[in-house]
Amino acid sequence: MRLAEMTTDQALEAVRTAPLVIIPVGAQEQHGGGMAMSTDTVRAVGVADRVAERLAGRAVVAPPVPYGVSPHHMAFAGTMTLSPATFMQVLRDLVASLHTHGWKQFLVITGHGGNNPALSVLAQEYVRTGVTFAWTPVTSVVADLITDVSAVHGHAGEAETAQMLYLAPELVQADRLEPGALTLEELTVPSRLARDTRGPRLSVGFDEYHKRGVLGDPRRATAADGRLLVETAADRIAAFADELLSA
Repeated sequence: MRLAEMTTDQALEAVRTAPLVIIPVGAQEQHGGGMAMSTDTVRAVGVADRVAERLAGRAVVAPPVPYGVSPHHMAFAGTMTLSPATFMQVLRDLVASLHTHGWKQFLVITGHGGNNPALSVLAQEYVRTGVTFAWTPVTSVVADLITDVSAVHGHAGEAETAQMLYLAPELVQADRLEPGALTLEELTVPSRLARDTRGPRLSVGFDEYHKRGVLGDPRRATAADGRLLVETAADRIAAFADELLSA
């Protein structure tokens, strides 16, 4: 059910039979020395495809948006970023294009946490417009399953690496994986404050966290762990979408 692989006649039919459009969004940004910069896009597409499969023909998957809001990774070579305003406008234009053809329900799946604030703001714009705009991250949907990890973990760490070992092992260079920051004591004061979600919010560059921009120990990741995270995320997101489609 990938929209990019359909003919225009098939897309016209899909407007009627598959009322939900899933848009995977990711990023082009560093993921340490052992993992591809397309990691967040690969994970978003992998989950989006599986959600569509579970919805049994009631959803189409749009081509992915491979760039995201990544200014906090710009200290690392190869990273490319959109401004939040540009990112939101790209999605507005894509939704408007597909809405013109008759689609009214949209679900954005983001593999990059840096896109979350912009998606949250964008979702507010669609309230009471006749367009349903929902969005979801990937890893935080299955946060309860991430248990055997370092005290500090996250970007390019155990969970993300596990997902990539399951979805695209060819994009993981196992011999170049290296641990990043593992404890709060290793973080700078600004980076510790940035991780505290109980009070004021602070954003910092990932070079503040660790010289390689890694949180956790990706060497501990396994494809089996990745399978559990990816497939469970797809199950949970598909359950949400199924209920949304029944409304």
